[in-house]
Amino acid sequence: MRIFVTGGAGFIGSALVRHLIENTDHEVLNFDKLTYAGTLTTVERVADSNRYRFVQGDICDADAVRAAIAGFKPNVITHLAAESHVDRSIDGPGAFVQTNVVGTFTMLSEARAYWLSLGDAAKAAFRFHHISTDEVYGSLSDTGLFTEETPYDPRSPYSASKAGSDHLVSAWGHTFGLPVLITNCSNNYGPYHFPEKLIPLMIVKALAGADLPVYGKGDQVRDWLHVEDHVRALHAVFEKGEPGRTYNVGGNNEKQNLEVVKTVCTILDRLRPRADGQPYATQITYVADRPGHDKRYAIDATRIKDELGWEPAETFETGIEKTVAWYLDNQDWWQAIVAEHKADQRRGLSV
Repeated sequence: MRIFVTGGAGFIGSALVRHLIENTDHEVLNFDKLTYAGTLTTVERVADSNRYRFVQGDICDADAVRAAIAGFKPNVITHLAAESHVDRSIDGPGAFVQTNVVGTFTMLSEARAYWLSLGDAAKAAFRFHHISTDEVYGSLSDTGLFTEETPYDPRSPYSASKAGSDHLVSAWGHTFGLPVLITNCSNNYGPYHFPEKLIPLMIVKALAGADLPVYGKGDQVRDWLHVEDHVRALHAVFEKGEPGRTYNVGGNNEKQNLEVVKTVCTILDRLRPRADGQPYATQITYVADRPGHDKRYAIDATRIKDELGWEPAETFETGIEKTVAWYLDNQDWWQAIVAEHKADQRRGLSV
């Protein structure tokens, strides 16, 4: 198949591109604006494949999207391009509305026009797969799990913009008959993660001898999903999922943020000990919490397991070990990004 990937130079998108080129016979078009969070270094190892091509473009630019779709003639559009950092959405929500809501509208409009031009067989086989987040569901108490039927209750500008894009995708399916799929995933981690996010940020700051800032008490709970498990799920959904259906994708790994930070410190103590012999955990500090910080996310991934046969291969223990080792082995990659984009500086304090 020909798979059109928006945001294919970002964290999850690039993992999907690498997976498809290395593990399938599909052709891939990577359509990415190359914002601060997107870099082609994430796909260097597959860029020479004759099944891969790259187009630089903005999902809000209808002409660029139309031209790329017409030239590639995709069987599947997987829409990952998005502004994704909650702290940045607090400082500048407008960019999130533009990219996540207006950009998704543009993608849906152009996908529908293309889909309508197809013959009956190609039209029936086409899929528009929108990749979203569990944050659209809001915050859980100490018990319970998000299911595909959980009402939406977004709490941040980021999650509100993703909720809006989910609703647009669903509406295009119901109103226009576009064969759409939606996946809502839990917190991803793994290689090539932009270093302003929790796990890579802790690694970067620990190695620099800086404070490791933990928001509030660090008791916020997240369900951690290794990015390579996630892209296997995405692959299963767009190949085997039922149009009009939503699938939650989770790692079955609930951890408090503080526990995650301490685990990173323990692995670093073993793989890259401090020169003074002190544990990295001595660098942990507690800072003002994020405004409106959701307390707990946790995914019930029963549907995707039962219907599509997917489940995560990595436990948090195996996945975090591989992740820390990758950042130690690839310091050139993230050091350049930190220097250029000041990715280690805190955002989201403008309120």
